[in-house]
Amino acid sequence: MDETILTSDKPSDSSPLNPPSRSICHVCQKQFSQYTCPRCNSRYCSLQCYKSHSLQCTESFMRENVVEELQQMQPDDETKQKMLDILKRFHSEEETDSMDVDDSILTEETIQKILSGDQISFDDLSAEEKKRFQRAIASGELSKMIDPWEPWWLKPSARRISLSKEGTQLVQPLVEHEASVSLQDDDLESYQSSEIPHGPESPLPPVSKLSSAEPSPLLAVHLVDILYSYCFTLRLYNGDWQSDAIGSALAVLSMSSVLGQGGQPETVLEALSYCLEQICSPAYRHMGGLQFGLGLIDDVISILSLGSSALVCLLSDTHRLIQAGERELKSEKQKKLRRVELRSKLKFAERKIYFIMCWVYEQPSEAWSSLATIVGAEKSSVMNYEGNRQSVKMNNRSETKGKVLIEEIE
Repeated sequence: MDETILTSDKPSDSSPLNPPSRSICHVCQKQFSQYTCPRCNSRYCSLQCYKSHSLQCTESFMRENVVEELQQMQPDDETKQKMLDILKRFHSEEETDSMDVDDSILTEETIQKILSGDQISFDDLSAEEKKRFQRAIASGELSKMIDPWEPWWLKPSARRISLSKEGTQLVQPLVEHEASVSLQDDDLESYQSSEIPHGPESPLPPVSKLSSAEPSPLLAVHLVDILYSYCFTLRLYNGDWQSDAIGSALAVLSMSSVLGQGGQPETVLEALSYCLEQICSPAYRHMGGLQFGLGLIDDVISILSLGSSALVCLLSDTHRLIQAGERELKSEKQKKLRRVELRSKLKFAERKIYFIMCWVYEQPSEAWSSLATIVGAEKSSVMNYEGNRQSVKMNNRSETKGKVLIEEIE
């Protein structure tokens, strides 16, 4: 049955026995319409026609419908919406600078999906859109729109973390009205601005109750591996791992040989070398490569210098991160084999983190300053090695330039 072309404003009814009709754009009267204005039901074919069909209509729609929908979104979607707003703001700024549609990052179709309230992920972009988006990131155009995140372990309040004898928080979070009544003004400001992760909610059992065997002497090395992976993940997600729990959990697994591969590194250098290798891999090289990786070692040293209470809070946050990833994995549509494999890895990581958290709380405080010194020494050795390697590479390059690469055979 031939499809019908409509030029009137009447909506067309479609059913399995009556195929959908195609109507002409009510604005340009040249192309087939692909979209319908959610406010006035006018049919149009492109973003340009949408903008020109009714200024009052488009402004009212953006002001009433979109804003209202943003306010009704669930808290879990807040961070994803922030990126959506950044993309729309960046595109609008580009349109102000230039009327050339080809210069924008996103195509009209993608922008239309955003305006309609659809969620767009990086995988939904075309190959050209991905290239433009990555160029915008590399040039800093997008990053300057995001407020810089200050890691909680670098804040002065991180040095004042206290836990009970059982390893739980001394002060439990208060509901909003209780906080306003119970806390003094200075304490309330500190409470509201604090981003220190909470400690365990229940008392930590002795390690002897978790395992009859003696704890491995390599646990300190494994701790360094986990600390590095946590710092990497939080910097990757700008401090907000809750915005993508399963993505954050997978980032931890990919960076940690202990949690992701069941590895047993025997030295701090071995643990750091694996992490640096992952940082310099194609998957994460865009974040800054080796220099970014070395900066994460400084994060590990800073955390170790805070002592047992901060380490327990960090491991407790990592434990929650992995658990959140498990919960989100259950709701995702993935192949059964893939889901079972990931769930098994996350379960192993959850148990490993909890065991190390209990072990950490039993260790003397001076152990962490000693471990921080070792990590700092290994970082220096890595930097010296890299400096020597670059020097040798430059020397070899200069020697190669001075030689005849192809000799004439007489």
